Amino acid sequence: MERSVGGDMGGKEDAKMLENTVKQFIEYVRKQVEEQDPVFLISVVVALAAIIITCVFLKYFLTSKTVRSAVLLVGLCDSGKTLLFSRLVSGKFKRTQTSITDSSAPYKAKSDKVSHVGWFLNGLCRHDSLRAQYLEKFKSAARAIVFVVDSAIFQKEVRDVAEFLYVLLTDSVICRNTPTLLVACNKQDITMAKSAKLIQQQLEKELNTLRVTRSAALGSQDGSVGGSVFLGRKGKDFEFSQLPMRVEFLECSALSNKAEEGEADIKSLEKSLAKL
Repeated sequence: MERSVGGDMGGKEDAKMLENTVKQFIEYVRKQVEEQDPVFLISVVVALAAIIITCVFLKYFLTSKTVRSAVLLVGLCDSGKTLLFSRLVSGKFKRTQTSITDSSAPYKAKSDKVSHVGWFLNGLCRHDSLRAQYLEKFKSAARAIVFVVDSAIFQKEVRDVAEFLYVLLTDSVICRNTPTLLVACNKQDITMAKSAKLIQQQLEKELNTLRVTRSAALGSQDGSVGGSVFLGRKGKDFEFSQLPMRVEFLECSALSNKAEEGEADIKSLEKSLAKL
């Protein structure tokens, strides 16, 4: 019984000693602060605040930055996306048809350099009704977007092509991440195919018109609605050079004049992919 009482007394003494030590430390700190020059103290506080803000910013920047390792192949139905996907991944011809699923495969860029950069090549769903769903799924991971255009019938599809491009170029996620945009003017092996330069010029005109009609329909006052941003620069006719991402128009042909027996002409696309 006496041992128990002694233990309680020892515990109380230790607690009291700790309390006194803390009080002495606080008093010591208070005296040191009072003896210091106020200007010096303010400088210390400012320096500490700057360090804390920097650490918070670096943590946010490093943790929020997403590694974008996908190249998305998008475009209207029958523009040649699936065959182009097959040519890039395997180098082989493959008969294709409209699909309701997306395709994904690892791709290593072909370059003259010793080191090669690899990423995943995603061919988004070709079916128009599911296009938005798959785009929403993969857009955050896009390192680049390859927009495939059917150069042979572009004149008939220019409005639809422009509308699809408008959705991409006004998407807030895409504008924030600024993936490279490669407009692949496919089917150049066909005689009536339009050149990349002409396609660019007509798309700029069509997107400029579309921007006016969309803005009027949405009644936007600040140039942004929901998850969309204003296309190009206000007060100026639209040009691709106004976009925050790098844009390149190039000519290619996933199918040669000899069909599956011939080699595809996709060197310009492969060269652009190697620069990513």
